[in-house]
Amino acid sequence: MKSRSFLFHPVLIAAVVFVALTFASYPLGIPVSRITQIVIYTLYGMGVALLVSYSGLVPFGASVFFGCAGYAVALGLQYFGGNEITGLLIAVVVSAVIGFGIGAVILRRSGLYFSLLTLACSQIAYEIAFNWTEVTGGENGIQNVPRPLFGSPLSFHIFVVLTVLVAIFILWRLVHAPFGRTLQAIRDNEQRAASLGCDVQRVKLKAFVISAVFVGYAGALLTLMIRGAYANSLNWQHAGDALLMTILGGMNHFLGTLWGAIAFILLQDQLSALTENWWLIFAPIIILMALLSPEGIQGFARRTMRRSGWTLVRDTIPARPARIEPFVSTAVEGDPSKPVMSVRKVSKRFGSIVTARGIDLDVMPRSVHSFIGPNGAGKTTFFNILTGILQADEGEILFEGRNINGLPMHKRVRLGIARSFQILSVFRELSVFENVRFAVQAQSQIRNGLWRDAHDFADVNGRAWSLLQVVGLEDRAAEKCSNLSHGEQRLLEIAITLASDAKILLLDEPLAGLAEADRKIVGQLIHRLGKTHAVLLIEHDIDRVLEISDRLTVLHQGHLIADGKPREVARDPGVIEAYMGTARDDAAAVVIEQPDPAQPAKPVLLKLENVNAGYDGSQVLDGLNFEVRQGEVVALLGRNGVGKSTMLKAIMSTVDVTGGKITLDGRDITRRPSFEINRLGLSIVPEGRRLFQHLTVMENLLLARREGGISVEEVFELFPKLKILQKQKAQGLSGGERQMVAVARALMVPSKVILLDEPFEGLAPAIVQDIMEAVVKLRDRASLVIVEHHAESILSITDRAYIMVNGQVAYEGSAYDLANDTATQARLLGVAGEH
Repeated sequence: MKSRSFLFHPVLIAAVVFVALTFASYPLGIPVSRITQIVIYTLYGMGVALLVSYSGLVPFGASVFFGCAGYAVALGLQYFGGNEITGLLIAVVVSAVIGFGIGAVILRRSGLYFSLLTLACSQIAYEIAFNWTEVTGGENGIQNVPRPLFGSPLSFHIFVVLTVLVAIFILWRLVHAPFGRTLQAIRDNEQRAASLGCDVQRVKLKAFVISAVFVGYAGALLTLMIRGAYANSLNWQHAGDALLMTILGGMNHFLGTLWGAIAFILLQDQLSALTENWWLIFAPIIILMALLSPEGIQGFARRTMRRSGWTLVRDTIPARPARIEPFVSTAVEGDPSKPVMSVRKVSKRFGSIVTARGIDLDVMPRSVHSFIGPNGAGKTTFFNILTGILQADEGEILFEGRNINGLPMHKRVRLGIARSFQILSVFRELSVFENVRFAVQAQSQIRNGLWRDAHDFADVNGRAWSLLQVVGLEDRAAEKCSNLSHGEQRLLEIAITLASDAKILLLDEPLAGLAEADRKIVGQLIHRLGKTHAVLLIEHDIDRVLEISDRLTVLHQGHLIADGKPREVARDPGVIEAYMGTARDDAAAVVIEQPDPAQPAKPVLLKLENVNAGYDGSQVLDGLNFEVRQGEVVALLGRNGVGKSTMLKAIMSTVDVTGGKITLDGRDITRRPSFEINRLGLSIVPEGRRLFQHLTVMENLLLARREGGISVEEVFELFPKLKILQKQKAQGLSGGERQMVAVARALMVPSKVILLDEPFEGLAPAIVQDIMEAVVKLRDRASLVIVEHHAESILSITDRAYIMVNGQVAYEGSAYDLANDTATQARLLGVAGEH
């Protein structure tokens, strides 16, 4: 097996290709200097690929190092003498210095801004080189650069091939070293890497400097090959050459730039001999390649051989030990009588919105401390403050008595604070083993190692295997993370979080999107972790929270409204009101009488049959059945996180529907595009309203208008206030006014069914009353589905009600019956469930 691996080692393949090209150049009549150029550009591309493929940074102007290093070697030999070796050393040092200076500034930005800043730096260097004639020679450049050691093209070619192969070997070792593995984690999920203790900015800067050194070395070699340094290599017209070669050859493959350099140089050489406008031929070739093989030349070859996957690194994992050592946490060493973390008077506001108001909290070791509250209560914001993603406006956070206000996230992690995220956060392109191994590595002294193979550290590997065993994923270790089910990925995320060996674990909705079987597994694991760790848990599955928690804290509108033993907190009147709401004094103004039971049932308009749906492989809806009849208002109730909004998104095809059937007026609309569903008669008023902020009220309405919908005049009759506000931009409206526009906009299209997602959220009582009165009037135009978690808010204006629990319907009946069934409301909608 080892001999086979050696035969297919990228460095050996590159060496064979370089030698073959050298021998083939003579019978083909290609100058050996052209092959030398291919070798140089291979290294140029690999230096850029270190950023693009491994770090996720896309430099449009890496030519700044390529060109500046060329001038550095030319000027160094001109003013200081010496030979090619000394000139190359000067170029490498200059490249590192320039790389550090530029990187320290532009790495403050990411994405397109980073790319454009690199291009701007290259163009600035071009302008200086082109106009500073006294030093750079201006348009004529620096000519007759001496090459005393390798005077002939062949001897210089051999020197280039040998040194470039050494550079490729160094790069191969680098990407397999702990530092290279860190780059891949940052590329996949920067925030998750930071949450494991990785100093992302410092790692990126180091990668940027290393890339500059390799690119600069390639640029210096080109100057020695052509024996001249010219500003042309810095120009924006050539700034993207290396990036183009990387993409053409295959950016997700280590040797992709080799094939890209060969194709780029030889095609350029041949096509430019045919016509000056050779790009008119070359550009369509690139477009065709991008369409037929997004993975480039190497990806095309691998598909031809029926092989898949990236080849940026070896796709192996260390051998599984004969006996996996049990996981032991150092967290049990803490004093159980002293709090691990204390929060004192912490407040946070975003403009006029306050998400934390003077929060006081102690988190004790060896316990599960659950943190619950309705949507928008500020729970995740509080976690973000504790972990350093956000900074508190007031108050202090004490960890083991030390004030950690102001500490960045990676430093808090290294102190002993670890977290999972509400939205699943793993490294999807890495293997299961590598996900956990990197998390362990991030806490180790070898995390920034540049040479030794990351998989050679037995202690790190052993720890990774122990963590995989804790969550039951040791048999899936070699699998790519994206191939796991949602439940398995949740377990993996817990293993990643445990890898930091933290004293406090902050778990943000770890049961979200899990089927019941997976909920039991994860719930039992959290309960076990509470025996050795301080666990601070956010979760909407109240029944399971009550089952596994030692302490319960309730947050509502940024305030702590209850804190104590779970059963006592669950019976607190303030907590019950926060979850279930209270009846409004004026609700009777819009009460609809119950229909006569003897009347025949109205025809079904919207029907869901055994629907399964979720996000990124998760299953939120589990065999859901639901129907809406003509001319009725249906309440869809349930605690937070049970799948109410997901059901609306499944109907509108904005989440993955993996099973079942959805019909509208007898027509199957399952998985149809959203715009088609809307044209067939389904409209949605989404949570958060989602107006076009920079358009006026009138423009928002007219954009949605279609024949068969209500007129603008009818909108103003329904919502008189909108007539006054018609020229007002949406961004200047209040929450209630925005909701009026959102409802009216849905009516501007001919709708049979209108879905309203949390239409009363964050609205003042008077505005709520206006919206409710409008809902009563709308029943004559369309059937309505109203998602709400406060039952008493809407039962008075609805005909029937459904209550969801964990992706399934737990109750279906008339709104009148549910309004008078307080026991069912308490059991399915309140905090204190039956156990």
